[in-house]
Amino acid sequence: MAPLRLTFACGDYDRTRAIAEGTVRPDGIEVNYLRLPVEETFFRMMRHREFEVAELSLSSYVLSLSADPSPFVALPVYTSRMFRHGALYCHADSGITKPEDLRGKVVGTPEYQLTACVWMRGIVGDRHGVPFDSVTHVTGGQETPGRIEKAGVALPDSVRISRIAEDDTLARMLAEGEIDALCTPRVPSPFQAGDPRVRRVFPDVVAAEKEYWAATGIFPIMHVVVIRRDVYEANPWVAQSLYKALLEAKNQALDSLYDTSALRFMLPWLTPQLEEARALFGRDYWSYGLGDGNRETLETFLRYHHEQGLSPRRYRPEELFAPEALESAVI
Repeated sequence: MAPLRLTFACGDYDRTRAIAEGTVRPDGIEVNYLRLPVEETFFRMMRHREFEVAELSLSSYVLSLSADPSPFVALPVYTSRMFRHGALYCHADSGITKPEDLRGKVVGTPEYQLTACVWMRGIVGDRHGVPFDSVTHVTGGQETPGRIEKAGVALPDSVRISRIAEDDTLARMLAEGEIDALCTPRVPSPFQAGDPRVRRVFPDVVAAEKEYWAATGIFPIMHVVVIRRDVYEANPWVAQSLYKALLEAKNQALDSLYDTSALRFMLPWLTPQLEEARALFGRDYWSYGLGDGNRETLETFLRYHHEQGLSPRRYRPEELFAPEALESAVI
Protein backbone atom coordinates (compact mmCIF):
# COMPACT_ATOMS: atom_id res chain seq x y z
CA MET A 1 0.00 0.00 0.00
CA ALA A 2 1.37 3.41 -0.97
CA PRO A 3 2.15 5.81 1.87
CA LEU A 4 -0.12 8.75 2.46
CA ARG A 5 1.50 11.85 0.98
CA LEU A 6 1.13 14.95 3.15
CA THR A 7 2.52 18.45 2.62
CA PHE A 8 3.97 19.86 5.84
CA ALA A 9 4.68 23.62 5.89
CA CYS A 10 7.10 24.57 8.65
CA GLY A 11 10.13 26.67 9.49
CA ASP A 12 13.70 25.52 8.96
CA TYR A 13 14.46 24.20 12.45
CA ASP A 14 17.04 21.81 13.87
CA ARG A 15 14.17 20.04 15.67
CA THR A 16 12.32 19.25 12.42
CA ARG A 17 15.25 18.91 10.03
CA ALA A 18 15.28 15.10 10.20
CA ILE A 19 11.69 15.14 8.92
CA ALA A 20 12.59 17.57 6.13
CA GLU A 21 15.60 15.51 5.11
CA GLY A 22 13.77 12.20 5.35
CA THR A 23 16.13 10.63 7.90
CA VAL A 24 13.15 10.28 10.24
CA ARG A 25 10.00 9.09 8.47
CA PRO A 26 6.52 9.03 10.02
CA ASP A 27 4.99 5.56 9.80
CA GLY A 28 2.86 5.27 6.67
CA ILE A 29 3.44 8.87 5.55
CA GLU A 30 5.50 10.46 2.79
CA VAL A 31 6.22 14.05 3.81
CA ASN A 32 6.56 16.90 1.35
CA TYR A 33 8.28 19.44 3.63
CA LEU A 34 7.98 23.11 2.66
CA ARG A 35 10.45 25.43 4.43
CA LEU A 36 8.55 28.69 4.69
CA PRO A 37 8.75 31.82 6.85
CA VAL A 38 6.34 31.52 9.76
CA GLU A 39 4.24 34.53 8.69
CA GLU A 40 3.65 32.99 5.27
CA THR A 41 2.82 29.55 6.67
CA PHE A 42 0.39 30.99 9.22
CA PHE A 43 -1.31 33.30 6.72
CA ARG A 44 -1.78 30.62 4.06
CA MET A 45 -2.99 28.03 6.56
CA MET A 46 -5.42 30.31 8.39
CA ARG A 47 -6.79 32.01 5.30
CA HIS A 48 -6.78 29.24 2.70
CA ARG A 49 -6.11 25.88 4.48
CA GLU A 50 -3.45 25.16 1.86
CA PHE A 51 -1.47 22.44 3.66
CA GLU A 52 -2.42 19.09 5.14
CA VAL A 53 -0.04 19.68 8.07
CA ALA A 54 1.50 22.96 9.21
CA GLU A 55 3.24 24.81 11.97
CA LEU A 56 0.77 27.31 13.42
CA SER A 57 0.77 30.11 15.96
CA LEU A 58 -0.65 28.87 19.25
CA SER A 59 -2.89 31.92 19.48
CA SER A 60 -4.22 31.51 15.93
CA TYR A 61 -4.92 27.86 16.60
CA VAL A 62 -6.86 28.65 19.79
CA LEU A 63 -8.81 31.29 17.85
CA SER A 64 -9.73 28.64 15.27
CA LEU A 65 -11.34 26.43 17.93
CA SER A 66 -14.38 28.71 18.09
CA ALA A 67 -15.35 27.79 14.51
CA ASP A 68 -17.89 25.00 14.06
CA PRO A 69 -16.38 22.72 13.02
CA SER A 70 -12.90 23.86 13.95
CA PRO A 71 -10.63 23.51 10.90
CA PHE A 72 -7.57 21.98 12.57
CA VAL A 73 -6.49 19.44 15.15
CA ALA A 74 -3.18 20.09 16.93
CA LEU A 75 -0.35 17.89 18.10
CA PRO A 76 1.47 18.68 21.39
CA VAL A 77 4.59 19.49 19.35
CA TYR A 78 6.06 22.91 20.09
CA THR A 79 8.11 23.94 17.09
CA SER A 80 8.76 27.32 18.72
CA ARG A 81 9.27 28.19 22.37
CA MET A 82 10.73 31.50 23.42
CA PHE A 83 10.82 33.93 26.29
CA ARG A 84 9.45 37.19 24.91
CA HIS A 85 10.62 39.92 27.29
CA GLY A 86 12.83 41.08 24.43
CA ALA A 87 9.75 41.65 22.24
CA LEU A 88 8.85 44.94 23.98
CA TYR A 89 10.42 48.11 22.57
CA CYS A 90 9.81 51.77 23.43
CA HIS A 91 10.67 55.24 22.18
CA ALA A 92 13.45 56.85 24.20
CA ASP A 93 11.29 59.90 25.04
CA SER A 94 8.13 57.95 25.90
CA GLY A 95 8.67 58.15 29.65
CA ILE A 96 8.95 54.37 29.82
CA THR A 97 11.88 53.35 32.02
CA LYS A 98 10.37 50.14 33.39
CA PRO A 99 7.51 47.87 32.30
CA GLU A 100 5.14 49.42 34.87
CA ASP A 101 5.33 52.65 32.85
CA LEU A 102 3.43 51.06 29.93
CA ARG A 103 0.14 51.80 31.71
CA GLY A 104 -1.76 54.49 29.79
CA LYS A 105 0.60 54.39 26.79
CA VAL A 106 -0.04 53.74 23.08
CA VAL A 107 1.39 50.33 22.19
CA GLY A 108 1.68 49.03 18.64
CA THR A 109 1.52 45.39 17.57
CA PRO A 110 1.40 43.94 14.05
CA GLU A 111 -1.64 41.86 15.06
CA TYR A 112 -3.44 41.88 18.40
CA GLN A 113 -3.69 38.10 18.45
CA LEU A 114 0.03 37.32 17.94
CA THR A 115 1.13 34.67 20.42
CA ALA A 116 4.19 36.63 21.58
CA CYS A 117 2.00 39.64 22.33
CA VAL A 118 -0.64 37.59 24.15
CA TRP A 119 2.15 36.28 26.38
CA MET A 120 3.67 39.69 27.05
CA ARG A 121 0.33 41.40 27.74
CA GLY A 122 -0.37 38.65 30.25
CA ILE A 123 3.08 38.80 31.82
CA VAL A 124 3.15 42.58 32.29
CA GLY A 125 -0.37 42.34 33.66
CA ASP A 126 0.40 39.56 36.14
CA ARG A 127 3.84 40.70 37.21
CA HIS A 128 4.05 44.45 36.55
CA GLY A 129 0.54 45.76 37.17
CA VAL A 130 -0.27 46.73 33.58
CA PRO A 131 -3.64 45.20 32.61
CA PHE A 132 -4.10 44.66 28.87
CA ASP A 133 -6.96 47.17 28.82
CA SER A 134 -4.88 49.89 30.52
CA VAL A 135 -3.08 50.70 27.26
CA THR A 136 -4.27 51.81 23.82
CA HIS A 137 -3.44 49.28 21.11
CA VAL A 138 -2.73 50.08 17.47
CA THR A 139 -2.18 47.49 14.76
CA GLY A 140 -0.74 47.45 11.25
CA GLY A 141 2.30 46.55 9.22
CA GLN A 142 5.57 46.64 11.11
CA GLU A 143 7.96 47.17 8.21
CA THR A 144 5.54 47.13 5.26
CA PRO A 145 2.16 48.91 5.20
CA GLY A 146 -1.14 47.08 5.07
CA ARG A 147 -0.83 44.06 7.34
CA ILE A 148 -4.17 42.64 8.50
CA GLU A 149 -5.15 40.14 11.17
CA LYS A 150 -4.79 36.71 9.60
CA ALA A 151 -7.63 35.50 11.82
CA GLY A 152 -10.71 37.57 12.56
CA VAL A 153 -11.03 38.75 16.15
CA ALA A 154 -14.10 40.13 17.94
CA LEU A 155 -12.84 41.99 20.98
CA PRO A 156 -14.74 43.32 24.00
CA ASP A 157 -15.43 47.05 24.27
CA SER A 158 -12.87 47.32 27.08
CA VAL A 159 -10.06 46.87 24.52
CA ARG A 160 -9.09 50.24 23.04
CA ILE A 161 -7.74 49.30 19.61
CA SER A 162 -7.44 50.90 16.19
CA ARG A 163 -5.54 50.47 12.93
CA ILE A 164 -2.80 52.77 11.79
CA ALA A 165 -3.00 54.47 8.40
CA GLU A 166 -2.84 52.01 5.53
CA ASP A 167 0.30 53.63 4.12
CA ASP A 168 2.19 53.80 7.43
CA THR A 169 4.30 51.36 9.45
CA LEU A 170 4.73 50.71 13.14
CA ALA A 171 8.52 50.80 12.83
CA ARG A 172 8.45 54.37 11.52
CA MET A 173 5.89 55.46 14.11
CA LEU A 174 7.99 54.04 16.94
CA ALA A 175 11.15 55.75 15.71
CA GLU A 176 9.34 59.08 15.38
CA GLY A 177 7.64 58.78 18.77
CA GLU A 178 4.13 58.61 17.32
CA ILE A 179 3.57 55.47 19.38
CA ASP A 180 5.13 54.94 22.80
CA ALA A 181 5.97 51.26 22.51
CA LEU A 182 5.87 48.25 20.21
CA CYS A 183 5.29 44.59 21.01
CA THR A 184 6.53 42.39 18.19
CA PRO A 185 8.15 38.98 17.69
CA ARG A 186 10.49 40.41 15.03
CA VAL A 187 13.17 42.96 15.88
CA PRO A 188 12.03 46.31 14.44
CA SER A 189 14.31 47.86 11.82
CA PRO A 190 15.18 51.03 13.81
CA PHE A 191 16.49 48.92 16.69
CA GLN A 192 18.45 46.71 14.28
CA ALA A 193 20.01 49.83 12.78
CA GLY A 194 21.09 51.10 16.19
CA ASP A 195 18.69 54.05 16.20
CA PRO A 196 19.14 55.63 19.67
CA ARG A 197 15.48 56.66 19.70
CA VAL A 198 14.39 53.02 20.13
CA ARG A 199 15.32 50.72 23.01
CA ARG A 200 13.99 47.67 24.80
CA VAL A 201 11.60 48.05 27.74
CA PHE A 202 13.57 45.33 29.59
CA PRO A 203 17.19 46.51 29.18
CA ASP A 204 18.68 43.24 30.47
CA VAL A 205 16.48 40.76 28.67
CA VAL A 206 18.30 37.62 29.79
CA ALA A 207 18.18 38.60 33.46
CA ALA A 208 14.46 39.42 33.22
CA GLU A 209 13.69 36.12 31.52
CA LYS A 210 15.72 34.06 33.98
CA GLU A 211 13.93 35.79 36.86
CA TYR A 212 10.58 35.04 35.19
CA TRP A 213 11.51 31.36 34.79
CA ALA A 214 12.67 31.13 38.42
CA ALA A 215 9.40 32.66 39.62
CA THR A 216 6.97 30.78 37.35
CA GLY A 217 8.60 27.70 35.84
CA ILE A 218 7.14 28.77 32.47
CA PHE A 219 9.08 28.46 29.20
CA PRO A 220 6.50 30.00 26.84
CA ILE A 221 5.09 27.91 24.01
CA MET A 222 4.72 29.84 20.75
CA HIS A 223 3.81 27.39 17.98
CA VAL A 224 2.17 23.99 17.58
CA VAL A 225 1.79 21.60 14.66
CA VAL A 226 -1.72 21.21 13.27
CA ILE A 227 -3.39 18.71 10.96
CA ARG A 228 -6.20 19.88 8.74
CA ARG A 229 -9.40 18.40 10.15
CA ASP A 230 -10.53 16.66 6.97
CA VAL A 231 -7.18 14.85 6.77
CA TYR A 232 -7.29 13.88 10.46
CA GLU A 233 -10.88 12.61 10.33
CA ALA A 234 -10.16 10.49 7.26
CA ASN A 235 -6.90 9.15 8.76
CA PRO A 236 -6.89 9.48 12.56
CA TRP A 237 -3.75 7.35 12.76
CA VAL A 238 -1.66 10.18 11.30
CA ALA A 239 -1.72 12.03 14.65
CA GLN A 240 0.28 9.37 16.48
CA SER A 241 2.49 8.69 13.47
CA LEU A 242 3.44 12.35 13.06
CA TYR A 243 3.85 12.89 16.78
CA LYS A 244 6.27 9.97 17.17
CA ALA A 245 8.37 11.12 14.22
CA LEU A 246 8.48 14.76 15.34
CA LEU A 247 9.45 13.69 18.84
CA GLU A 248 12.26 11.53 17.49
CA ALA A 249 13.48 14.36 15.25
CA LYS A 250 13.55 16.75 18.20
CA ASN A 251 15.39 14.27 20.43
CA GLN A 252 18.03 13.72 17.75
CA ALA A 253 18.53 17.48 17.45
CA LEU A 254 18.94 17.84 21.22
CA ASP A 255 21.57 15.11 21.27
CA SER A 256 23.50 16.55 18.32
CA LEU A 257 23.79 19.97 20.00
CA TYR A 258 26.12 18.42 22.58
CA ASP A 259 28.63 17.19 20.01
CA THR A 260 31.73 19.16 20.95
CA SER A 261 33.91 17.87 18.12
CA ALA A 262 32.79 20.88 16.07
CA LEU A 263 30.23 23.59 16.74
CA ARG A 264 26.95 22.80 15.01
CA PHE A 265 25.87 26.46 14.98
CA MET A 266 27.86 29.69 14.79
CA LEU A 267 27.68 30.53 18.49
CA PRO A 268 31.10 30.70 20.20
CA TRP A 269 29.83 29.53 23.61
CA LEU A 270 27.19 27.10 22.38
CA THR A 271 28.36 24.24 24.61
CA PRO A 272 28.45 26.14 27.93
CA GLN A 273 25.14 27.83 27.06
CA LEU A 274 23.61 24.41 26.41
CA GLU A 275 24.97 23.15 29.73
CA GLU A 276 23.53 26.19 31.49
CA ALA A 277 20.12 25.61 29.86
CA ARG A 278 20.13 21.99 31.01
CA ALA A 279 21.10 23.03 34.53
CA LEU A 280 18.25 25.56 34.66
CA PHE A 281 15.49 23.69 32.85
CA GLY A 282 16.48 20.03 32.89
CA ARG A 283 17.91 17.86 30.14
CA ASP A 284 14.73 17.82 28.04
CA TYR A 285 14.19 21.57 28.24
CA TRP A 286 12.19 21.59 24.96
CA SER A 287 9.75 18.87 25.92
CA TYR A 288 6.64 17.95 23.95
CA GLY A 289 3.35 16.60 25.30
CA LEU A 290 1.58 17.77 28.46
CA GLY A 291 4.21 16.74 31.02
CA ASP A 292 7.28 18.61 32.34
CA GLY A 293 5.36 21.78 33.13
CA ASN A 294 3.77 22.08 29.70
CA ARG A 295 0.26 21.70 31.09
CA GLU A 296 0.80 24.63 33.47
CA THR A 297 2.38 26.70 30.68
CA LEU A 298 -0.60 26.08 28.40
CA GLU A 299 -3.08 26.78 31.19
CA THR A 300 -1.45 30.18 31.72
CA PHE A 301 -1.56 31.01 28.03
CA LEU A 302 -5.19 29.89 27.71
CA ARG A 303 -6.09 32.12 30.66
CA TYR A 304 -4.39 35.08 29.00
CA HIS A 305 -6.07 34.35 25.67
CA HIS A 306 -9.52 34.31 27.26
CA GLU A 307 -8.91 37.32 29.53
CA GLN A 308 -7.73 39.40 26.58
CA GLY A 309 -10.97 38.78 24.70
CA LEU A 310 -9.59 36.38 22.11
CA SER A 311 -11.40 33.17 23.05
CA PRO A 312 -15.04 32.83 24.16
CA ARG A 313 -14.12 30.63 27.11
CA ARG A 314 -11.04 29.34 28.86
CA TYR A 315 -10.07 26.08 27.16
CA ARG A 316 -8.33 23.22 28.91
CA PRO A 317 -4.99 21.98 27.51
CA GLU A 318 -6.47 18.57 26.65
CA GLU A 319 -9.02 20.24 24.37
CA LEU A 320 -6.27 21.51 22.09
CA PHE A 321 -4.82 18.20 20.95
CA ALA A 322 -5.64 15.02 19.09
CA PRO A 323 -6.26 12.41 21.82
CA GLU A 324 -4.22 9.88 19.85
CA ALA A 325 -1.13 12.04 20.43
CA LEU A 326 -1.62 12.26 24.20
CA GLU A 327 -1.13 8.59 24.98
CA SER A 328 0.90 5.70 23.64
CA ALA A 329 1.23 1.96 24.04
CA VAL A 330 3.36 0.66 26.90
CA ILE A 331 5.00 -2.77 26.88
